[in-house]
Amino acid sequence: MLDLSNEHENNRFKRMSLGSKLKELRLKKGKSLQDVADSVKASKPHIWELERGTTKNPSLELLKNLAKYFNVTLDYLTGESEENDAVQAFARNIADKGLSDDDLSVLENMANALGNKK
Repeated sequence: MLDLSNEHENNRFKRMSLGSKLKELRLKKGKSLQDVADSVKASKPHIWELERGTTKNPSLELLKNLAKYFNVTLDYLTGESEENDAVQAFARNIADKGLSDDDLSVLENMANALGNKK
């Protein structure tokens, strides 16, 4: 998961263009253009053009796939959100796991324990 704990880093990331964000996320994940393209069912040149900013209107489906691939929210990726969306991305990731109510209860208890740690 993307570490968004540094507030200065968060602010810099929000001001970045979509292309710059995509490139930084890809590099942080250690993936090639081809890896990303294959994972989101796009062409390598199209991902490269997005990173360079030479294509301006990616489809909503592609943006959703990229957000899911990089484990960030769509709002965060597109700069619509000014809040730290790591928690939302984590929640979305958990929701995709199909966990039981008991499993979710365990996670909630763990989150509460971590929140009480000072």
